Amino acid sequence: MSNFFKTEQEKFWASNFGDEYIDRNKSEKLIASNFSLFSKILKNTKNINSVIELGANIGLNLQVIKQLCSNINLNAVEINKQAADKLKFIDNNIKVYNQSILDFKTDEKYDFVFTKGVLIHINPAELNTVYDLIYKISNKYICVIEYYNPTPVHINYRGYSDRLFKRDFAGEFLDKFKNLNLLDYGFIYHRDNVFAQDDITWFLMEKE
Repeated sequence: MSNFFKTEQEKFWASNFGDEYIDRNKSEKLIASNFSLFSKILKNTKNINSVIELGANIGLNLQVIKQLCSNINLNAVEINKQAADKLKFIDNNIKVYNQSILDFKTDEKYDFVFTKGVLIHINPAELNTVYDLIYKISNKYICVIEYYNPTPVHINYRGYSDRLFKRDFAGEFLDKFKNLNLLDYGFIYHRDNVFAQDDITWFLMEKE
C-alpha cells in the first residue's frame, strides 16, 4: 500500500488511530447486532453471489454476511494494514485490497456493494469519486449504512475536527444515478433493547 494519501482523512485511518479503532470495535455483542441488521437488509435481495465492503476494518460485517450467505464470494477494501491483515482470516478465498477507497480500481463487478460507517469519514470533496466507484462496481445492489442528516454537517469526532461528516448519502446516490431504486431503509437506535447499533440508518438500493 502506498504511503501517499490525498486527504487528511485517509492518513488518519491508516495511522495509529485506525489501529486503536480495531480494539474498540470488536465484540460478540456487535456481531450479534450485525447479524440482526444484515438479516433485515439481505431479505430484500436475491441471487447474491459476490460482495465487496469498502472500508471493511477487521471484517465484523463480512463475517455475518458469510454466515447468512454461505457460498458468497467475499471482497474487501481496507486502508489500515493491521485491519487488512486480520481480514484474511475470515475466509481462505477472501480478496483483500489494502489501500484507500480513493485509490481502488477494478474491472470486477459485485452483486452487493456496501459501506458501513465509512462514507461519514470520507472528505466531502471526494464523495462523488466514491459514489462513481460504488455505482461502477455494483452489479445489482448498493447499500449504505451511515449516520444520516438531511443536510451536510461536520461533527467533532473524539476530539478531532473534519473527521466525521453526516448527510443524506442515499439521497445523493438516488439524485446522481437515475436508474437506482430505493428498495428499503431502516434505523437502528443505540438504545435498542436487544440489537443496538450506533444510531445508524441503512438504505438498500437496486440498479434497474
